Amino acid sequence: MLGEIVDFIVQTVDSWGYFGIFAMMFLESSFFPFPSEVAMIPAGYLAFQGQMNLFLAIGIGIAGSLSGALFNYFLAVKYGRGFLVKYGKYFFITPESITKVENFFKDHGHISTFSGRLIPAVRQYISFPAGLAKMDIKEFSFYTTLGAGIWVTILALIGYFVGKNQELIHQYTKEITLVVLVVLAIGIAFYIQNHKKKKKLL
Repeated sequence: MLGEIVDFIVQTVDSWGYFGIFAMMFLESSFFPFPSEVAMIPAGYLAFQGQMNLFLAIGIGIAGSLSGALFNYFLAVKYGRGFLVKYGKYFFITPESITKVENFFKDHGHISTFSGRLIPAVRQYISFPAGLAKMDIKEFSFYTTLGAGIWVTILALIGYFVGKNQELIHQYTKEITLVVLVVLAIGIAFYIQNHKKKKKLL
């Protein structure tokens, strides 16, 4: 049964082509909790088979992620927190999730736009507090592209080297996510410490 589902997903990505990658990653980065693994791992596998260009698939995936994030950003800028709380429930956005990412954004500053793209259950919503805070659009786009680029590349490479082996995909995705979170925690700690030192010098 699982093998049939995997085959279906791979065939879907193959039939939709690069547009399918863009559309799926747009959804994953916007308000719809769509797992990026469903798009990028099959894309990497298809690249291994020679049916897709690996670098183009990664580039399209990043473009889709940035577009979805910008959609959320401008939604927050235009309509504000009240709109998100009122209508978010229809798109799987809870007041608790908004508060969670707002606190994350406040605690870690603009670097959270980058780091949030690499954290499960945060990456879909981190654009909202950035929009509510009216973060500089160039900085937002840069950090979003950087964070999304790392995650999209990791998933595509897993698909390229592991293929359709679900056990290995699950194992590697879990292990890599854990490593990424540890590295992020260390990086954010250094960033905060360095930021505090700069404040003391001013």
